Amino acid sequence: MKRCQQERYSGRSFSKSEILEIKEIIATCCRLSRTELANTICELLEWKRPTGRLKTVECRQFLEYLEKQGYFKLPERKAGRPVGSKTHVGRSKRAGFGEPISGEASQYRPLKLVRVESKEQRNLWYEYIDRYHYLGYQLPYGAQIRYFIESEKLPGEFLGCMQFSSPAWKMSARDRWIGWNEVQRKENLQKIINQSRFLIFPWVKVKNLASAALAVAIRAVPEDWQNIYGYRPVLLETLVDAGRYAGTCYKAANWICAGETTGRGRMDRENKLKGKAPKQIYLYPLTKKFRPQLQAQQEGIWD
Repeated sequence: MKRCQQERYSGRSFSKSEILEIKEIIATCCRLSRTELANTICELLEWKRPTGRLKTVECRQFLEYLEKQGYFKLPERKAGRPVGSKTHVGRSKRAGFGEPISGEASQYRPLKLVRVESKEQRNLWYEYIDRYHYLGYQLPYGAQIRYFIESEKLPGEFLGCMQFSSPAWKMSARDRWIGWNEVQRKENLQKIINQSRFLIFPWVKVKNLASAALAVAIRAVPEDWQNIYGYRPVLLETLVDAGRYAGTCYKAANWICAGETTGRGRMDRENKLKGKAPKQIYLYPLTKKFRPQLQAQQEGIWD
């Protein structure tokens, strides 16, 4: 076992005594699942969001990080649907192919994003994405917010869907563009959020609608993310399959193409999928001071 030292993860530093407490909980509560352990540790260490919710996702990731560092051995993962796995999504008449909608984006302004909150909304969102997005519906990684795109001139008539979720762990082109080091990346990664799904329905043929919807998202999403998760993102990212799309709407909305992925996938931390499906990386700074915030580093906490 590794000798205890100070560690920092997801914006929080952990003292040697806290690491020892975590080790003791892992040893004592070996029958608990990884998620139950994370909840227990969050409660003990009062690791919560400003909203009062436990940081279960971040804590579980931290435990897995500590395991890799040799501090302890976690219980085996329980069988279940892994992140990114396909899941069965039902079919309903409401999500069927709609009547054609055409014209210019100016005809449908103002646009708004409708937060997906109820079970009924979630099921409808899953179905739209599963039926009409080329990647289908997959379990997202970490935190997420989902939306429907709606025009106030067509109330109740959805035009598309979006999802924002946790960022990619590592992307060389993005990380070079930001200019941060490993410590800074680990400390500030949560300040980035990923637009992991974007769909304009195939029966909606409205010129410039996609870039107009992106403009609405840039204004709305940071505030929603802060209200739900307790911190405000400073950078948006997304991945575009250049074999399918030219990224025109992102360019029109002033997103920056920072390069291309290695094709490993967003969360392929063990480098098993290199070269499988390279995608273009588009980034959108949400503040002029995004680099200083992403490069911020607390001193004296890393051995």
